[in-house]
Amino acid sequence: METYVVFLVLGGLLLLGLLADEIGRRTRMPRVTLLILFGVAAGPSGFDMLPKAFQGWYDFMATIALAMVAFLLGGRLSLNTMRKHGREILTISLTVVMVTTLIVTIGLTMVGTPFPLALVLAGMATATAPAATQDVVRQTGAKGPFTDTLLGIVAIDDAWGLIAFSFLLVFAKVVIGDGGLAILNDGLWQVGGAVAIGIALGLPAAYLTGRLDPGEPSQVEALGIVFLCAGFAGWFEVSFLLVGIVVGAIVINCAKHHNRPFHEIEHVEWPFMVFFFVLAGATLHVASLATIGVVGTAFILLRSFSRILGGWLGGTLAEAKKLHRVWIGPALMPQAGVALGMALVASNELPQYSESLLALAIGTTVVFELAGPLMTWIALRKVGEAS
Repeated sequence: METYVVFLVLGGLLLLGLLADEIGRRTRMPRVTLLILFGVAAGPSGFDMLPKAFQGWYDFMATIALAMVAFLLGGRLSLNTMRKHGREILTISLTVVMVTTLIVTIGLTMVGTPFPLALVLAGMATATAPAATQDVVRQTGAKGPFTDTLLGIVAIDDAWGLIAFSFLLVFAKVVIGDGGLAILNDGLWQVGGAVAIGIALGLPAAYLTGRLDPGEPSQVEALGIVFLCAGFAGWFEVSFLLVGIVVGAIVINCAKHHNRPFHEIEHVEWPFMVFFFVLAGATLHVASLATIGVVGTAFILLRSFSRILGGWLGGTLAEAKKLHRVWIGPALMPQAGVALGMALVASNELPQYSESLLALAIGTTVVFELAGPLMTWIALRKVGEAS
C-alpha cells in the first residue's frame, strides 16, 4: 500500500472523529455509536472504502486504545473511591455476573439451545465494553457517585467475567464428555498472571514516574507505562485489560507525589480511540444480524433483562440509592471485543458449535455495540450526573 494512501486514510479517520464529536454535541448521540456507524458505512458492510490492509490494523489499534482505557479505569480505583463506593462496586459487579450467567443459561436452554452452548453463551454475556463506557462518561462530562460506581464496576467486571467464562466452558466440556482442566488453568492464569504482572510493573512505575521533573511525569513516561502493559500482557498471554487496570490502581494509590500520568494519557487517548471505534465498525458484518435467529434474539433479550435485574438486585443488596438501582443495569449494557475473544476461544474448544458461536457473537455484538453506549448515555442523564 502506498504511503500517501496511509496518510490519507489516517487523516480522514481523525476528521471523522471531529465530525462524530460535533454531531454528538448537537444530537446528544454517543460519539462511540456514531464512530462505529461511520466504520460500518466505510467497511465491507457499507461502501467498502477502507483499504483491505487497514482491517489488519484493528488488533494493534484495539490493544493500544484498550490499554489506555484500562490504565485510566485503574486510576478510578483509588482508596478514597473504594472507601466511598467499594461495597457497591463489588456487590453490584458480582451480582450482575451471577444473575446474567443464571438467566441466560436457563433462558437459552428453554428456547431449545443445547445446554453446553447455552453455558458458553452465558459466559460471553458477562463481558462488558470498558472503552465505550469510559468514552460516554467523558463525552457527557458525568461526575458523581453513580459515575464512580459505574467506572469501578467496569474496571473489575471483566475479571469476574473471565473467571465465570472459564468455569462455564470447563462445565460445557464436561457435559459433552471432554476434559476441561487446561481451560480452567488458562482462565485462572489470565486473571492471576495479569494481577502479578500489573503489580510488577505498577510498583516501580508509581515510584519512578514524576522524578525527572518533580511532580510532573512526562507524556513519554505515561505512554511507556501503557505500552509496557500491553507488551508484557501479550508476551505472557494474559489479559492486557487487567494488567492496565492493576497498574493504574497501584499508581493512583502509591504515587503520592503526583497523579499526572492519567492526565497525560487523556491528552493522547482520543486519536487512538477514533481509529479503534471506526475500525471496529468496519470489521462488523451487519448481514450477520440475519443469521442470529431465535437463539440470538433470545440472547439479546435475556442479557438485557439480566443486566437490568442484576443491577437492581446488586444495588438493593449494597443499599444504593433507589434511582441508582434502576439505572446501573442499563448503564452496563455495552459489549464488544472481550465477548468476541471469548467466542473465538470457545469455538476452538467446542468445534461442534464453532459456526453457531461465531455467528451469534458477531451478530449480537453489532446490537450491543450500537445500542449499549446509548443506554449508558440515558442512564447518566437519568441519574442527573451528565453535564
